[in-house]
This record gives sequence, C-alpha cells and structure tokens, in this order.
Amino acid sequence: MKVSQQVRNILQAAASGIRPSREDCILLLDFPEFSPESALLRATADALSRARFYNHAMLLAQIGIEIAPCLADCQFCSFAESYTDLPSHTMELDEILLHSKNLTEHGNLHSLFLMTMHTFDFEHLLQVVQHIRKHISPQVHVVVNIGDFNLAQAEELRAAGVNGAYHVRRLREGIDNTLQPTARLRTVEAIRSARLDWYTCCEPIGPEHNPTEIVDQIFESYDFGCFQNAAMRRVALPKSPLAANGQISELRLAQIVSVVTLAGLECKELKSIAVHEPNALGLVSGANCIYAEAGANPRDTRSKTEQSRGLGLLDCEELLLECGFSTLMLPDQKYVTISARDIVPHSGTSPSGNQPSD
Repeated sequence: MKVSQQVRNILQAAASGIRPSREDCILLLDFPEFSPESALLRATADALSRARFYNHAMLLAQIGIEIAPCLADCQFCSFAESYTDLPSHTMELDEILLHSKNLTEHGNLHSLFLMTMHTFDFEHLLQVVQHIRKHISPQVHVVVNIGDFNLAQAEELRAAGVNGAYHVRRLREGIDNTLQPTARLRTVEAIRSARLDWYTCCEPIGPEHNPTEIVDQIFESYDFGCFQNAAMRRVALPKSPLAANGQISELRLAQIVSVVTLAGLECKELKSIAVHEPNALGLVSGANCIYAEAGANPRDTRSKTEQSRGLGLLDCEELLLECGFSTLMLPDQKYVTISARDIVPHSGTSPSGNQPSD
C-alpha cells in the first residue's frame, strides 16, 4: 500500500530532528486516522518519543477538590452552571490529605495535581497546599489546575510549595464558554514568569475541530515553552450542548498525539507528552504520560471519579507496562522501575486504588 511521498519526506525530516511546519502538521491531520499515512505517523512519533525520553514514562495524579456550578459555563464540562447536576461540595482537608497520601506513598508519582473550579478561594488553596506539603514526600511535585491568576498569586503559590500549573487556552475559548482567551494567555505568562512548570494540552478536541485550529493551538503551546504538552478528546456528556457533535475516536486522538509529539521536537522545555484520558493507542503514538484521578472530574457525571471513569495508580502502571514502559520519571532526574509484582488483580476496590469512604 502506497504512502504519500510528501508525508514520507516530513517524517524522514522529523527523524533527523527537524520539526514539521504548521502546514506540514495540518497535512498530517488531514489524512483519515485509519489511513496508512496516519499509521506511519504514529509509528514514527512513538519511536522518536521513546528515544527522546529514553523510554521512561511519567505518572501523574489529580484530585478534584471541589465542585460548584462554574461561571465559565464550558459547554463540554460537567460543572457548567447552565446544566450541571452535580451537588456543590468542597473536600475537607482530611479527605484531601487521605487521597494525597494514597496517591504518593508508593514513591512512583512525579506530580500531584489539585483542581478547583475556574472561580476559587485562593487563600483556601494556599492552606490546602501548605497542609499536604507537611505530610507528603518533598520529592513529589505539587501542581495546580485552577482558574486564571496573576503573577503575584503565582509567586505566592510557588512560595507555598507549588511546582507547576496546568493551564490552557482551549479550542474555541470564548465561544464554547464565557472565558476570555487573552486572560488565559496572561495566566500562562504569569506561570512562566514565576518559574513554575507549565503543563498544557490541546483540548477539548471534538469532531468539529479542524486541523488548522488544532495545529494553531499546539504550536501556541510550544511558542510559550511548555513542560508538558498533551492531547485530550472531549467526552460527550449527556446534558452538555456539545454532546450532539459526538466525540472523536481514540485512533484519531492518537493521530493528534503524534502531531503534538513531532511539533515539539525543538522545544527544549518539554519533558513529557500526555494523552487524556489514558489509553494504549496514545501511549504507542508518542505519549509517555497518563494521569490517575480522584474526586471531581470535568469529564465525569459522578462526584467521585475514582468510583467511575477515573483510573487509579495500579491501573495506570498496568497500562504503561502493557505499552512497553517499565521505568517512571521522578523529579530531579530520578527514576523508579514499575515492578510486575505491584500489579495486582482488581479486588473490588474503587478504580482509583484509593479507598476513602463515601
């Protein structure tokens, strides 16, 4: 079966370390996900990513510490104020700490994420960070996934023990929600100026998003210099206005992960590439990072995602092993081996591996 010579040329140049141009990446996404061109793209991205990161994976975990009808009203999120059914709830410090200990005690986690709504209590967040910092290993990085904030707040977060922040100018920001794209980018600038690691993602990808807007968002991330990039498909939540558009396949997501991988070849800050939600196709197409999840989840209709669609640490380790990764990256250039004896059969516990009571 013939593969486009133009695609062959792009991928051969990438194998030599040359980043594809915007136009090249748009072309790579113009092919159907089941095409031979896409298959060759995914194989090339996988090989280059494993060589770049020495076949090391990165395991992260996120705790959604609060739920509320969110003023951002993202038309793809389970917290959107116009249609959410989730009850408002703020985790008690003891429950946050229990999740934190369960997720970090095995010594295999690179970063622990704390997620709030777009509008959040900044002082309370600082208290949460300071509290868990007293009880978890200083080796584990703490990362926030919160609404927009300024440079002074970024520096306060860093002083409290935060190492990084996840922030995105999403696809069709300001159209599919009430947020301002310029405000999102100002927060990214604050993150970078405060010398926090910046985690970002091409998201939330739906069938209506065309290759040009996807590629523009990917290249914007690299223009700012990100610690981690990723791709995430939108979940068709039953009551969300965008559910009628459906969702892309994991194979299409893997194709986009591959373009994220190749577009980042010249980004020196890049330390990992993630796929959301965790899946094997993404992990053999350039991604080397996945997330365990607990608490609130914007892609879930249940308030405790560890009892629903969120994966736990053991599930994530098993998936990484199945995809050929046996070593996990930790902060400060340390590494740990995933041990097969740690992978145990499911025994009726929640999918997250965490067991706080209802």
